[in-house]
Amino acid sequence: MKKHYFLILLVSLSNFLNSQVINIPDAAIKKMLLSANEYQSIAMNSSGQNIKIDTNNNGEIEVEEALKVSMLRFDFSNTSLSNILDFTGINKFTSLHVLSFRKIWASTVDLRELLDLEEVSLYDSSISSLDVSGLKKLIRLRCPLNGISNIGLNSCDALKELTIYGNNLSTLDVSSCEKLENLNCSSNLLTSLNVEGLAYLKEVSCNQNKIRSFNFGNTSNIETLYCEENGMTTLDVSMLSKIKYLYCSKNELVSINIKELKNLQTFNCSVNKLISLDVTSLTNLSYFYCGDNLLSTLFVNNLTNLGVIDCTQNKLTSLDLTNLVKLTRLECSKNEITSLDFKSMNSEYNDFVLFCAQNKFSTLDLSSLKRISSLYCPYNPLLETINIKNGGKYPDNDTNLDFSNNPNLNYICQDDNEIYLVQDQIQKYGYKNCTVNSYCSFVPGGKIYIIDTKNRFDTNNNGCDELDIVFPNLKLKVSGEIGSDNYFYNNLGTSSIPVPEGNYTLTPILENPDYYTVSPESVVIDFPSQVSPFKQSFCVISKGSHTDLEISILPVTTSVPGFDSKFKIVFKNKGNFTQSGTVKFKFNDAVLDYISTNIIFSTHVGNDISWNFSNLLPFESREIDVTFRLNKPTDTPALNSGDVLNFTAEILSQSNDETPNDNTFTLNQTVVGSYDPNDKICLEGEVITPSLIGEYVHYMIRFENTGTYKAQNIVVKDMIDLSKFDISTLVPTSSSHSFVTKISEGNKVEFIFEGINLPFDDATNDGYIAFKIKTKPTLKVDDSFTNDANIYFDYNFPILTNKATSTFKSTLTTQDFDFSNYFALYPNPSSQILNISKTENIDIQSFEIYDVLGQIVLAIPNAKITSSIDISRLRAGNYFIKVKSDKGSASMKFIKN
Repeated sequence: MKKHYFLILLVSLSNFLNSQVINIPDAAIKKMLLSANEYQSIAMNSSGQNIKIDTNNNGEIEVEEALKVSMLRFDFSNTSLSNILDFTGINKFTSLHVLSFRKIWASTVDLRELLDLEEVSLYDSSISSLDVSGLKKLIRLRCPLNGISNIGLNSCDALKELTIYGNNLSTLDVSSCEKLENLNCSSNLLTSLNVEGLAYLKEVSCNQNKIRSFNFGNTSNIETLYCEENGMTTLDVSMLSKIKYLYCSKNELVSINIKELKNLQTFNCSVNKLISLDVTSLTNLSYFYCGDNLLSTLFVNNLTNLGVIDCTQNKLTSLDLTNLVKLTRLECSKNEITSLDFKSMNSEYNDFVLFCAQNKFSTLDLSSLKRISSLYCPYNPLLETINIKNGGKYPDNDTNLDFSNNPNLNYICQDDNEIYLVQDQIQKYGYKNCTVNSYCSFVPGGKIYIIDTKNRFDTNNNGCDELDIVFPNLKLKVSGEIGSDNYFYNNLGTSSIPVPEGNYTLTPILENPDYYTVSPESVVIDFPSQVSPFKQSFCVISKGSHTDLEISILPVTTSVPGFDSKFKIVFKNKGNFTQSGTVKFKFNDAVLDYISTNIIFSTHVGNDISWNFSNLLPFESREIDVTFRLNKPTDTPALNSGDVLNFTAEILSQSNDETPNDNTFTLNQTVVGSYDPNDKICLEGEVITPSLIGEYVHYMIRFENTGTYKAQNIVVKDMIDLSKFDISTLVPTSSSHSFVTKISEGNKVEFIFEGINLPFDDATNDGYIAFKIKTKPTLKVDDSFTNDANIYFDYNFPILTNKATSTFKSTLTTQDFDFSNYFALYPNPSSQILNISKTENIDIQSFEIYDVLGQIVLAIPNAKITSSIDISRLRAGNYFIKVKSDKGSASMKFIKN
């Protein structure tokens, strides 16, 4: 019976103890505990659920209720109850695993009785002393931004993380924390740090202390070390073989040995006093910051994992970037670097940022970088040229592009589609002597692929082979990623077309598709799936038999009274079989003295010179150079500025020409007293017969190197007025040097003389390009058309030529003689045949019939023996017949009824 009484007594005692009310004298803590419920994260059970502590609602916390709490969170940052001075009662929550305080004002916290604690957090409070000694289960202790000057950590055997930055610690003993992995004691008053023997330690952060020395003995597993702003003069990390991240900036270091840290990925030693630094062995280095030191040399080449370099404000004169294939950011401002070479970098990785202000560059070439996201290169007093033509992406706005305060900057090369970005900045900076274009190279920016073509004419109708002649100047249309560009190539019959990555269709286009066919008609090319250079042959095949010759006259020099003037007669076989014949040239012998020609003439009588030619191959061009000396104003007859010299060239063959209009060419050249060496002229003159509406007109652009050094490259850019000209008909006819013609953007024509190396001495510093183009057939009499060009000599500002303006006007009213004094025209009116008989001796060249609008409706070339003209197909109305002869030209009106 006594045993039963004793058992009852024990149970009663236990119930009494469990229901014992905990004494919590601090009203703020008690209020917070009583407010805990399922909707607030103040208290949680072992399952991580929010719980109410005062389950019996008696306004007190009993021991039984406290033992059900696994996590307590006290956050007084948003209340007025932060003046907590007494933690009495908290030690009864002996089941706690996690305890967190924020904004409390107690000076000491003793948690030694809470033996199950695994995590303690104490933020932004005024605690000066914290003791967690003996908490063998404690894993994480976080107590930043307090006033802690003393902390007890004895026997914290399980502690892995200690975060205690922003306190007042002058000493820190973590020697008993053998499992410690992460230590953050930054922003304290520590003068030394001993982590010897902490074999599990991986990360140490001790920035902003006064630490002068470290003891890293037996801590070789450290992977991250922050020791910035400590005033250290030396740092020995040689034993940290596994370290990946080292930050030691803002100290007083004069040297540091990191050569053996093979695993280092990030290294920041900025703002020290380093005079030398060897990182060449750090093959895993990705981020490297060494700005604001005293480095005169730095070797980072071949660090293939390096993505970021900041070496701002040192004394570097060079920086080798060889094989930095992953570099995306370089900051090297405030040095003395004279050049940077990005060519060995793999641009596929690069979304590149470059800061390089205040150096000694004369040129900056970023063209090998596929994508540039930011470029800051102001305050480089020696910088003259920048090349950012990379064929890739550039900043979408000017906030990421800064080349201000570069007083000697005169040229920037940029991709055509992004030139506007640079132009906007040039205007913003007020630069007067800086130009921008894409002519630093004549291939697209970035990685390019090459299409090589070879064009031959099937002379024996058995397919093209190496024995067949080349087909020169074939026009090729390239359609694809770059839009649609047309290229003409020289008389070598080959082409080399640069394109960026993409799919392209290459189509040959003939001037006379009725005369030839081309095989293949087109070819599809895809880069990079196909090998570059991609080689393609085109075979040009005759279609029937066609006779078609053309001739033109080029004034190679201007005509100045008393000086020699040079002319070039250009004739071409546009047909598809070999031709022989005669070239005739007529000039005014009264004011011109024949000097020389490069080809021996067949006859020369008075005003007339003729040359016989033979075996002029299909599409072959030949040239005859003729030099005359002009009369002076004091000669008789006098030749003065403003006078017009008339020249006529004619080509004849034994066959009837299919397009006789271009068998005769008339040049009317105005004599000048002074001249611009870079000019553009319409060879048909300022007043043009309406018969050329919808037909070819001829232009010549002359250029001269008036500088003091040879011009390596010259580009003549001509923006064609599409309302007046049919750009699809443009054909180059002659040039002084080898060139390539590119037509792009609808109306932009570029004649590219790459590698011309035009001398600057007056005897050999001239060049020219000539071309023909059809006017629009919708033009009318009295319509004018104007054309000019920009001439680019290397990197200089373009020279804008004069505006060559021509007007369609009827020339029928201009009479060199009276028609009726030499001819009889009958019957007039006439419905069928119009008879013409000579009444005086005259040498007839041709007849032309015009309507009242001045448009030619009928032409009779080679009309020397013509005595009648069939006009039956003309509509009834008024017409003019014009004769060209050795006396000049004259016209007469007649009526068709």
